[in-house]
Amino acid sequence: MTIISDIFAREILDSRGNPTLEAEVWLEDGTVGRAAVPSGASTGAYEAVELRDGDKGRYLGKGVIQAVENVNEIISPELIGMDATDQIGIDQLMIELDGTPNKGKLGANAILGVSLAVAKAAANYLGLPLYQYIGGVNAKELPVPMMNILNGGAHADNNVDIQEFMVLPVGADSFSEGLRMGAEIFHNLKTVLKARGLNTAVGDEGGFAPNLKSNEEALAVIIEAIEKAGYQPGQDVLLGLDVAATEMYKDGKYELTGEGVTYTSEEMIQFYQKLVDKYPIITIEDGLSEDDWEGWAKLTETLGKKIQLVGDDLFVTNTERLSQGIKKRVGNSILIKVNQIGS
Repeated sequence: MTIISDIFAREILDSRGNPTLEAEVWLEDGTVGRAAVPSGASTGAYEAVELRDGDKGRYLGKGVIQAVENVNEIISPELIGMDATDQIGIDQLMIELDGTPNKGKLGANAILGVSLAVAKAAANYLGLPLYQYIGGVNAKELPVPMMNILNGGAHADNNVDIQEFMVLPVGADSFSEGLRMGAEIFHNLKTVLKARGLNTAVGDEGGFAPNLKSNEEALAVIIEAIEKAGYQPGQDVLLGLDVAATEMYKDGKYELTGEGVTYTSEEMIQFYQKLVDKYPIITIEDGLSEDDWEGWAKLTETLGKKIQLVGDDLFVTNTERLSQGIKKRVGNSILIKVNQIGS
């Protein structure tokens, strides 16, 4: 039977050494699902509330004991006895238990941990991998991987403003081949950086984090690494950026501190236009601030028919903000992160 018999949460550490919540959902037959809640380094202001304790004397205020207690004392008693395959019903009940528009009472991390663990428990009971349980019979294709090989911004202690520089092996015939291409480019990038006398230490997400003369130099060294690996930029491999521009947005302008310049929205768009014209860039994520709707509309008008313009901090996986973006013709893609919305 897929009836839930017990739910338990605990505090663990994530890959950055910060506390996060892990939940276990047990079924009557002994099947268990376990899930840990992810968290981003740069987050959007409109994301659902990730409940932290705020006790500066413990984990610098980042503890999640309150969220853990919310699972064990509030959510668990209400969900025990429910069918784990009723994912929609379970998620809806937790949303109602919270009763706030941003999941600020129980915490999006408490709700998401249980929601993910429920899905895993049901999948384990049925003997299915999670992707197949959620996606059904058509869940059999993997997308082209986007591999973050050079870090800046909030992901590194260097002078590069753009947060992520990614390679997309579009010329690969399979995911495994694309993964191999990305790994080869990554290792060749290390060789390129060493030859230039640059640091090969890695940043927050595993990409190299050198100090460079400009953001454009990051693209130049990646192009060199692609060619050194034996691939053709623009044919075998395309480029992607996660700018995380909200992190740069101050008083209505964009401060690129690494380059020592301040841009208006129009100047940022011109900056991207020049990069897209010069390099095989196919996707730009969070190119402008989450509050710069007018700038986003202009960016979409300028580049939206040529490349993918992804809203991450802009949309925060929120249907209301996505609807607003559609009406305003802002962006042409959305990044889905369950931790931004909580269920």
